[in-house]
Amino acid sequence: MALLDLQRSSTPTPDSEREAALADPGFGRFYTDHMAVVNFTEGRGWENPRIVPTANFTLHPAAAVLHYGQEIFEGLKAYRHDDDSVWLFRPERNARRFVGSAQRLQMAPLPEELFLASVMELVDLERVWVPENSNEQSLYIRPFQIADEPYLGVREAKQYLYSVLATPAGAYYPDPVKLWITPNYTRAAAGGTGTAKCGGNYAASLAAAVEAQQHGCGQVLYTDGAEHKWLEECGTMNFMMITADDELLTPALGTILEGVTRDSILTLAPEHGLTPVQRPISVDELREGLASGHITEAFACGTAAVITPIVGFNSPEHGEEAVGDGTPGARTQQLRQHLLDIQYGRAADRHGWLRRVG
Repeated sequence: MALLDLQRSSTPTPDSEREAALADPGFGRFYTDHMAVVNFTEGRGWENPRIVPTANFTLHPAAAVLHYGQEIFEGLKAYRHDDDSVWLFRPERNARRFVGSAQRLQMAPLPEELFLASVMELVDLERVWVPENSNEQSLYIRPFQIADEPYLGVREAKQYLYSVLATPAGAYYPDPVKLWITPNYTRAAAGGTGTAKCGGNYAASLAAAVEAQQHGCGQVLYTDGAEHKWLEECGTMNFMMITADDELLTPALGTILEGVTRDSILTLAPEHGLTPVQRPISVDELREGLASGHITEAFACGTAAVITPIVGFNSPEHGEEAVGDGTPGARTQQLRQHLLDIQYGRAADRHGWLRRVG
């Protein structure tokens, strides 16, 4: 039985327009005809869960999100399999992380079952928007929550709006990248919001991304905020390296986002002869490993990007440094293909990660 009331759009996208959008979706260019919405008011809790036509919100100019940034979001995907069925990948992890982000920003946490119902019911309704199984296309799903109480005092809001949007998407990073090791910007610090998926983290990353582009790099590699010695995240993704002695190294959790793709790759690593290791990794260890050949491959990972090969680094101290021969590594490609094959139903889901829609 559906948990969300449905109000169908009276002006759905014509088939021809939708098919044109699915033929070349890009990322965030087109949106499905409906969205999910739920409201929270202190004392009443979460109420009026519904699916309605996608439309603009009306916010009071004093809405707390506009002044104090109480905002969180998630990102996950729906995949069409060869038998035309539609599946989500580990949505329970997104629901759990959404609660953690809300708690860090002192927002009302959305019950996990309501998160899952809102995503499942919206995708089921909009399944015609899920692209065919080709060219790594999928339906990207964006649940988010904002503080919409009109109040200018500095405190947690007492009123929130939760919504889910969906947009057909192609590959986010179609090509391998080089990373700029920034000496000027920090993504997170101990006690900060690095483990929460909140908009402020991403706004603060934009200047660093521009700096990376100015130095010929597609993304930035952050170091810690205390010593600028320890590797953290790669742009909006988690960072991983493969070594000559068959270790899959990634920075330990603490100030970085606990990525769903990150966890999935760590789980799959032993099937590819790799030992997953989560520990602090210094910039010096990275550079020495690149110079000696001990670090053979590197890649970034995330929901939108899946796995993006890293072919080199640039920094003001050491200039350009290549990973291996400067081309995507074989094991990186194998891990990437394995993960995609599970998501698209081409490989066995031995870990119970897929959840069928409808």
